[in-house]
Amino acid sequence: MVLDTNVVVSALVFQHGRLGWIRNAWTAGLFLPLASRATAEEILRVLTYPKHQLPSDDIGALLADYLPFVETVEIKSRRAVPDPPDPDDRIFLELAHAARAELLVTGDRGLLGMQSVGDCRIIAPVKFRAVLEGPGTGR
Repeated sequence: MVLDTNVVVSALVFQHGRLGWIRNAWTAGLFLPLASRATAEEILRVLTYPKHQLPSDDIGALLADYLPFVETVEIKSRRAVPDPPDPDDRIFLELAHAARAELLVTGDRGLLGMQSVGDCRIIAPVKFRAVLEGPGTGR
Protein backbone atom coordinates (compact mmCIF):
# COMPACT_ATOMS: atom_id res chain seq x y z
CA MET A 1 0.00 0.00 0.00
CA VAL A 2 1.20 3.47 -0.82
CA LEU A 3 0.18 6.12 1.70
CA ASP A 4 0.51 9.75 0.69
CA THR A 5 2.31 12.21 2.94
CA ASN A 6 -0.79 13.71 4.53
CA VAL A 7 -2.12 10.28 5.49
CA VAL A 8 1.20 9.27 7.09
CA VAL A 9 1.71 12.59 8.86
CA SER A 10 -1.86 12.66 10.18
CA ALA A 11 -1.50 9.09 11.46
CA LEU A 12 1.80 9.94 13.15
CA VAL A 13 1.20 13.41 14.55
CA PHE A 14 -2.42 12.91 15.56
CA GLN A 15 -2.18 9.38 16.92
CA HIS A 16 -5.64 9.62 18.47
CA GLY A 17 -7.13 11.52 15.53
CA ARG A 18 -9.29 10.31 12.70
CA LEU A 19 -6.41 8.47 10.97
CA GLY A 20 -4.71 7.08 14.06
CA TRP A 21 -6.10 3.64 13.19
CA ILE A 22 -3.81 3.57 10.14
CA ARG A 23 -0.76 3.84 12.39
CA ASN A 24 -2.12 1.05 14.58
CA ALA A 25 -2.74 -1.08 11.48
CA TRP A 26 0.80 -0.79 10.11
CA THR A 27 2.39 -1.41 13.52
CA ALA A 28 0.16 -4.48 13.95
CA GLY A 29 1.34 -5.78 10.58
CA LEU A 30 -2.10 -5.58 8.97
CA PHE A 31 -0.53 -4.06 5.88
CA LEU A 32 2.90 -3.11 4.61
CA PRO A 33 3.37 0.55 3.71
CA LEU A 34 5.62 1.18 0.73
CA ALA A 35 8.07 4.06 0.58
CA SER A 36 10.70 5.42 -1.75
CA ARG A 37 13.51 7.79 -0.96
CA ALA A 38 11.44 10.65 -2.39
CA THR A 39 8.32 9.85 -0.34
CA ALA A 40 10.35 9.43 2.87
CA GLU A 41 12.06 12.78 2.25
CA GLU A 42 8.65 14.38 1.67
CA ILE A 43 7.33 13.03 4.98
CA LEU A 44 10.40 14.37 6.80
CA ARG A 45 9.98 17.75 5.10
CA VAL A 46 6.33 18.01 6.15
CA LEU A 47 7.06 16.95 9.74
CA THR A 48 9.47 19.90 10.00
CA TYR A 49 6.80 22.46 9.04
CA PRO A 50 6.61 25.21 11.68
CA LYS A 51 2.86 24.64 12.07
CA HIS A 52 3.57 21.24 13.66
CA GLN A 53 6.01 22.76 16.17
CA LEU A 54 7.82 19.44 16.55
CA PRO A 55 11.27 19.36 18.13
CA SER A 56 13.82 17.25 16.25
CA ASP A 57 13.67 14.53 18.95
CA ASP A 58 9.91 14.20 18.42
CA ILE A 59 10.36 14.06 14.64
CA GLY A 60 12.89 11.27 15.11
CA ALA A 61 10.51 9.37 17.36
CA LEU A 62 7.67 9.73 14.86
CA LEU A 63 9.87 8.49 12.02
CA ALA A 64 10.89 5.55 14.23
CA ASP A 65 7.20 4.66 14.44
CA TYR A 66 6.96 4.55 10.66
CA LEU A 67 10.17 3.76 8.81
CA PRO A 68 10.87 0.36 10.44
CA PHE A 69 7.45 -0.80 9.24
CA VAL A 70 7.85 0.14 5.56
CA GLU A 71 9.20 -1.71 2.58
CA THR A 72 11.57 0.52 0.69
CA VAL A 73 11.22 0.52 -3.07
CA GLU A 74 14.06 1.80 -5.19
CA ILE A 75 12.88 3.84 -8.13
CA LYS A 76 15.70 3.69 -10.64
CA SER A 77 14.15 5.90 -13.29
CA ARG A 78 11.11 8.05 -13.77
CA ARG A 79 8.13 5.91 -14.59
CA ALA A 80 5.60 6.51 -17.31
CA VAL A 81 2.67 7.50 -15.14
CA PRO A 82 -0.12 9.94 -15.87
CA ASP A 83 0.44 13.51 -14.77
CA PRO A 84 -1.41 14.22 -11.52
CA PRO A 85 -3.19 17.54 -11.01
CA ASP A 86 -0.43 18.48 -8.52
CA PRO A 87 3.05 17.68 -9.88
CA ASP A 88 4.28 17.13 -6.30
CA ASP A 89 2.07 14.02 -6.14
CA ARG A 90 3.95 12.33 -8.98
CA ILE A 91 6.28 10.61 -6.48
CA PHE A 92 3.34 8.61 -5.10
CA LEU A 93 2.19 7.53 -8.56
CA GLU A 94 5.73 6.50 -9.49
CA LEU A 95 6.06 4.53 -6.25
CA ALA A 96 2.72 2.80 -6.80
CA HIS A 97 3.72 1.90 -10.35
CA ALA A 98 7.26 0.74 -9.48
CA ALA A 99 6.06 -1.37 -6.55
CA ARG A 100 3.02 -2.73 -8.38
CA ALA A 101 0.96 -1.58 -5.43
CA GLU A 102 -2.69 -2.53 -5.20
CA LEU A 103 -3.75 0.68 -3.47
CA LEU A 104 -2.69 4.28 -3.07
CA VAL A 105 -4.40 5.79 -0.02
CA THR A 106 -4.92 9.54 -0.06
CA GLY A 107 -7.28 12.28 0.96
CA ASP A 108 -6.11 14.45 -1.95
CA ARG A 109 -9.05 15.23 -4.22
CA GLY A 110 -6.85 15.54 -7.29
CA LEU A 111 -5.40 12.08 -6.83
CA LEU A 112 -8.77 10.60 -5.87
CA GLY A 113 -10.18 12.00 -9.10
CA MET A 114 -7.67 9.92 -11.06
CA GLN A 115 -9.20 6.74 -9.55
CA SER A 116 -6.22 4.59 -10.55
CA VAL A 117 -2.73 4.49 -11.93
CA GLY A 118 -2.23 1.31 -13.91
CA ASP A 119 -3.62 -1.53 -11.80
CA CYS A 120 -3.34 0.48 -8.57
CA ARG A 121 -6.62 1.86 -7.25
CA ILE A 122 -6.52 5.29 -5.60
CA ILE A 123 -8.82 5.39 -2.58
CA ALA A 124 -9.66 7.51 0.44
CA PRO A 125 -8.71 6.38 3.96
CA VAL A 126 -12.32 5.47 4.81
CA LYS A 127 -12.41 3.03 1.88
CA PHE A 128 -9.02 1.67 2.89
CA ARG A 129 -10.42 0.91 6.33
CA ALA A 130 -13.23 -1.08 4.71
CA VAL A 131 -10.65 -3.00 2.65
CA LEU A 132 -8.61 -3.82 5.77
CA GLU A 133 -11.65 -4.91 7.70
CA GLY A 134 -12.87 -6.93 4.74
CA PRO A 135 -16.27 -8.46 4.21
CA GLY A 136 -17.61 -10.62 6.97
CA THR A 137 -15.22 -9.47 9.68
CA GLY A 138 -18.05 -7.95 11.67
CA ARG A 139 -16.04 -4.80 12.39
